[in-house]
Amino acid sequence: MSLRPATRLIALLFIPLLFSGHTLHAAAPPTTSDSSSVLAELLENEGARNALIEQLRNSSKAVNTSDTPDKEQASSEDDTSPSNSEAIDSKDSLARQLATLTAAAGENFKQQLATLATSVEALTHSDDKHRVDTAAIIRAASHLALLAFATFALFFILHRAAKSLFAGIDDWAVCGSRKFAMLRTVAAVSAAGLVDLATVLLAYASGHVIASQLSVEADADSTRLALFLNAFLIVEGIKLVLRALFASRFPALRLLPLNQRQAKYCNRFFANITGFTGYGIMVLVPIVNANASEALGSALSTSIVLLAALYYTATVLLNRKRLRDQLFGRAANYQGSRRIALRLLARSWHLLALAYALVVVFTSLLRPESALPFVALATLQTATYAGLGALLLVVLRQLIGREVRLSESINEQLPHLQKRLNTYIPTGLRILRGLVTAAIVVWSLDAWSVFDLGQWYATEVGRSTVSSLVDILLILALAAGLWIALASFIEHRLSPTGMANAARAARAETLLGLFHTSLAAVIIVMTTMIVLSEIGVDIGPLIAGAGVLGLAVGFGAQKLVQDVINGIFIQLENAMNTGDYVHAGGHEGTVERVGIRSVALRDLFGTYHIVPFSSVDAVSNYTRDFAYHLGEYGIAYRENIDKAIEHLQAAFEELASGEHKQDILEPMQVAGVSALADSSVNIRVLIKTAPGMQWAVGRAYNRLVKMHFDDAGIEIPFPHTTLYFGEDKNGDAPAANVRLASSDGDVVASQDSAR
Repeated sequence: MSLRPATRLIALLFIPLLFSGHTLHAAAPPTTSDSSSVLAELLENEGARNALIEQLRNSSKAVNTSDTPDKEQASSEDDTSPSNSEAIDSKDSLARQLATLTAAAGENFKQQLATLATSVEALTHSDDKHRVDTAAIIRAASHLALLAFATFALFFILHRAAKSLFAGIDDWAVCGSRKFAMLRTVAAVSAAGLVDLATVLLAYASGHVIASQLSVEADADSTRLALFLNAFLIVEGIKLVLRALFASRFPALRLLPLNQRQAKYCNRFFANITGFTGYGIMVLVPIVNANASEALGSALSTSIVLLAALYYTATVLLNRKRLRDQLFGRAANYQGSRRIALRLLARSWHLLALAYALVVVFTSLLRPESALPFVALATLQTATYAGLGALLLVVLRQLIGREVRLSESINEQLPHLQKRLNTYIPTGLRILRGLVTAAIVVWSLDAWSVFDLGQWYATEVGRSTVSSLVDILLILALAAGLWIALASFIEHRLSPTGMANAARAARAETLLGLFHTSLAAVIIVMTTMIVLSEIGVDIGPLIAGAGVLGLAVGFGAQKLVQDVINGIFIQLENAMNTGDYVHAGGHEGTVERVGIRSVALRDLFGTYHIVPFSSVDAVSNYTRDFAYHLGEYGIAYRENIDKAIEHLQAAFEELASGEHKQDILEPMQVAGVSALADSSVNIRVLIKTAPGMQWAVGRAYNRLVKMHFDDAGIEIPFPHTTLYFGEDKNGDAPAANVRLASSDGDVVASQDSAR
């Protein structure tokens, strides 16, 4: 936690008096003259002097106002004035807040330079008491250099020896089927990481052995040596993660999609920054604090951060155009939101990178004593979140693109299950991908102290929000699973696929659509109500309002209710199905659609009729199970009936052996003479046909009967016409000109005749 400038000056005045290890000269205990000298040296700085005067005035005011209760209250209000000012500042505009932060950073930087100048002047003072022990520094540096050389040399040897293991793991990851490529890559990277970690730990343990020997034999400072070993473990641990991300020599062990040149460049760049800042802050700065001054160590820490930021900024600007072109090229291979995201990243990646450098610099200026640990921890946490999140997003993306395939037997029984799974599973994975992205952003902001995630979750609002979000996701997943299970069960029971009977298949298809619609409506309504209840909406008035509305609709739309009820019972009784030829509600035609309240018919003229079920009193289905062709054939009275029946049977046998063989279900039944009409003797026959084929079979049979009767000379009576020429009022008929013509059209005779 950072201190205010005045408080930090007081600490610089009194902490050296309490802790001898942090003074300019650590050998002798502090005296009154030493304290006065340090105080005089610090008061030479105008900024430090003004801050100290202000702090002393505030302290004096607090003491003077502590005698009465009213003054205690005033003092309390004065003590809380910073928080009040912060509350006021929080309401200021963004520009004012930025200006305040910039001014504070500049003031801190100015005070830091002034303190550094004072410390340097104290170090170069002619007084022997403040002179730096150069020999001790050289001796400590030589011990540290020897330990560093031995540790790094051993680590280099171990890492070179492990390259054969890395090569073997890389070959194993490359070979094999592509089915488990992702799992094999993760396993290979994990194995390589364990080997790399073993080399770091062995070098670290060996460094501890060497440090112990130096402490015993060369009287080296074990604390400084431990600083280096701890820094070695932390820095090389970070570099281990970098090697897993940017494995330059082993492509199969590289988690990021980069080529060898890009991976090598990125690995070197991040390793340089990590080593420079890590060893500089964790090794060099503590040594300067212990042997010179904390002000000089703080200035050195700020300088290291600034140099690293300059190196980082220069690298970003040098690679700005190159990385932008690469991202644009990669965006051309995608479509949709991913392409848009890549194009936006291509245009703004350098701005994000420079913003990170700016945050690091400002943090170092605003909080110099805690800047590096905060920035390092926040960066490490952000990189960890981003790395793990990117790995999980890659896995999710591959799972989204992978199609679910079921066996042929399951597809036959549940024809829509595979399609449904390939719709809902990718959708759920996309929702999960969005949640992972949001979690990465939220946790990264928490790492940078933009807001306190733990404190927010500790509140009632935080807990209820997270609980509601989890409950909603579980409810949606349960609703999707319930829909898939029930819809698949309905399809299994009513699937028209594989049904030998076309009528049953049509009925199953009709009921399937009806049950799907009803089930979807019920699940959607219930899921919506439960989700609204989870987010805090009182669904009691909604349910009551829905009941009242349903009652009003029931009274006001009785016809509609009758349509729905009649339709349900018509479907349950299997009165008609899609494809049937029916007569219903005064209309006749082929059923094209059966809904929940109406049926659509297409008649022989192509007219499309929509018949509400409330107007259907009876349904006449011409295509249910089987049908009959009922035919009556008249012959002249002078013809032989038995001979005519023989020819009718011959015509049927010819029909049964022709193209309508599959449409005839039973032999023809001759019912006999049905009527002795005015001019004919009628013979009735019945031919049992497949449903809907009675008309086609009847037309074909009529053709064959006419042909057989003509060949046998059997007369089929037809109506005769009597011509009446009329008569006048006297009863005389006009003459009729009668002409007899031969077959070739020549007139044979002509005569006028009268009635």
